[in-house]
Order: sequence, then structure tokens, then C-alpha cells
Amino acid sequence: MAANRSTADRRARIEEMRRAEQARERRNRILTISVSALVVAGLVGFGGYVLNKENKEQERQEQAAKAPIEDEKSWDAKKLGRNHVTTPVTYPMKPPVGGDHDQAWLNCDRDVYKKPVPERHAVHSLEHGAVWVTYSSKAPAADVKKLEEKVGKTSYSFMSPVEDQAGPIMLTAWGKQVTVDGADDPRVDAFFTKYVQGPQTPEPGAACTNGLDPK
Repeated sequence: MAANRSTADRRARIEEMRRAEQARERRNRILTISVSALVVAGLVGFGGYVLNKENKEQERQEQAAKAPIEDEKSWDAKKLGRNHVTTPVTYPMKPPVGGDHDQAWLNCDRDVYKKPVPERHAVHSLEHGAVWVTYSSKAPAADVKKLEEKVGKTSYSFMSPVEDQAGPIMLTAWGKQVTVDGADDPRVDAFFTKYVQGPQTPEPGAACTNGLDPK
């Protein structure tokens, strides 16, 4: 009789332990599912935030590309020569916005030149869709540094000093040019957005590397 009771007690304890283990497994499954759901929700939320941010940035860039740039000067692209020449060219504007040029382009893939560059080669880079940032000694050093950083991060752009230009800081693309007040002038971003490989480019996608490097 005592043996039967002992066996029954042991079976009861085993059954109780089994129920406790099953309950623990259920809790663990619920916890795992809950944590996974939170992680997935977080990833979905973050992904939505990133996508929304990217969409807004794309919309901003599209709007900037369509909006006119204040005080921008334009030249008829059809009247700008595009012949390859080996003789000097006298350009009617400084810096030149287009015209006949050397057959070798100036490297224009985030290139910052500390000395003046040959105009005939720079014009060829404009033909490939590059934006040319120029500055004179009147430009504040802090602005020059900021613009160097921007050019250093932007393919199809280059920068060099031009002492005898009309303004302290100027931006030039093929057939387009604007004088800006400084590196923080909103027209800087607008000009880059609009004209780096922009619709004015005679030869979009043409190389900006493996050209002339006067550094």
C-alpha cells in the first residue's frame, strides 16, 4: 500500500514537472514571438522612415532641378563651339562656359586644383557634364574650404582659382554660370543639383577621369 502511494506520488510529481516545463516552453515561445514581432515592426518602421526620407530628398532635388536659379546667366548652347583645337582660344567670358576646346579633358571627378588650370581642357570637362567651382583671392578662406569639401564629395565636379573673374566665387556648367555670395548660399546646392550631369550636358556620361591632371 505504501509502495503504491509512493509510486502515485512520484507519478504526480513527474506530471507536475512536465506541466511546469510545458508552461515554461509556452512562455518562451510567446516571448520569442513577441520579441520577433517587435523587431520586425521596428525594422518595418525604420525602413519606412528611411524610404520616406529618401523620397523627400528626391522630391527636393527634383524641385531644385526645375526651379530657376536667381541671377544665373545662360548662353545658347547651340552657339557655343565644340570643336577640338590645338591652338589658343579666346573665350568671351571668364571662366568660360563652353566653346572650342582641347581634345583632352581636365580630370573632373572630385578634383580640387590649388593652381589655375588650362581653360581649353576645363571647357572639355564642362562638355562632359561637370560643374566648375572657381574663386579669387577675395573669397573668404572658410568658404573656399567648404567648397573644397563639397567638390571632394561630388563626382563630375572640380575646383580651381581664377583670379581675374568677376566675382569672388562662381559656379560654371556648360552654357550656365552664377556668382554666389558664399559656400552657404543656397544657389550652390541648387546649381550642383541642376547641372552635375544635367540636361545642359552635350555629352552626358562621358569620362571625367583619365584626362589631364595638372596637379
